[in-house]
Amino acid sequence: MTATATLEFSVTTSKNRRSDEERARILANPGFGVNFSDHMVGIDWSLERGWYNARVQPYGPLSLDPACSVLHYAQEIFEGLKAYRHADGSVWAFRPQANAARMQRSAERLALPPLPEAEFLESIRQLILVDKAWVPTAPETSLYLRPFTIASERFLGVRAAQHASYYVIGSPAGAYFPKGVAPVSIWVSEHYTRAGRGGTGAAKCGGNYSASLLPQQEAYKQGCSQVLFLDAVHGTYLEELGGMNLFLVRKDGSLLTPSLTGSILEGVTRDSLIQLAKDQGRVVEERQITLEEVQAGMNNGEISEAFACGTAAVITPICSIKGKDFVAGRDDAPAGELTMSLRKALTDIQYGRAADPHGWMMKLA
Repeated sequence: MTATATLEFSVTTSKNRRSDEERARILANPGFGVNFSDHMVGIDWSLERGWYNARVQPYGPLSLDPACSVLHYAQEIFEGLKAYRHADGSVWAFRPQANAARMQRSAERLALPPLPEAEFLESIRQLILVDKAWVPTAPETSLYLRPFTIASERFLGVRAAQHASYYVIGSPAGAYFPKGVAPVSIWVSEHYTRAGRGGTGAAKCGGNYSASLLPQQEAYKQGCSQVLFLDAVHGTYLEELGGMNLFLVRKDGSLLTPSLTGSILEGVTRDSLIQLAKDQGRVVEERQITLEEVQAGMNNGEISEAFACGTAAVITPICSIKGKDFVAGRDDAPAGELTMSLRKALTDIQYGRAADPHGWMMKLA
């Protein structure tokens, strides 16, 4: 049973809403993360008052003091989830309670105030109630929702901020990768790691992603779409991509994925796919996986498929994994049959085309 939100949301509608024609033009080709709906949600927090001033307001720039803590110490966290349009016109979120729980864990790690689950869920519902028209109807599209919390105190000392601000913005989304659901090649970073033991790897915070940008550029130079990180201790075990979790499929149909070691983000999509695979009677093994094992397996056929997963891209097939002196798999490999069947099983639930046996969907409007 989900708790009822204790905050009342005020609503200030935008005087500069896009016209129906302009919105339709945007939704016809939304891209990813480049267009935004007319409104956003804001909630303030202080050490003295707790969470207060919940509101829906016009989308627009934030006013931050130059001494604002987030600008100097990167004390911020965020989440990513989607609102899906079903055939009857209703709008649903996929496992938003899991996002709320993960955001609370991230807040604890970054010394930020955790937003109660009820307020998190109500915040996304309030945005959808005002901007429902921004949820696309075309196949494979959605309204990507980005909740985030920043330390907003005007203070330069190194301590946890005593003022914070939470926001939710919405962005109509098409395919994450320009080529859509097509196999991609992955570059293994040898010189950089995503996170170390005891660090912020399991938290969804901006620093983890900014640290991945340089190796991501290295991947692009090598003709690859994403970067794969190895563990920081041994430089041997697979962890995750710059923004997605990793799965391998054995020739016997079982799945293999790196175990959560505290330096890997606990992906909601990852967890959902593990459950869907088990629903099919498949074995899913979570453990440490060496790069050497993957190289050998992809080249001798023991590993028949590979894919990455996350909220933004859902599932992305991987055709090859490359490094400085090796190539595992081949660039012309097609998307795997199991990879695509799992993707269909997941998206069918998200878009209301299939039953929801685990109660993952939450109606927003």
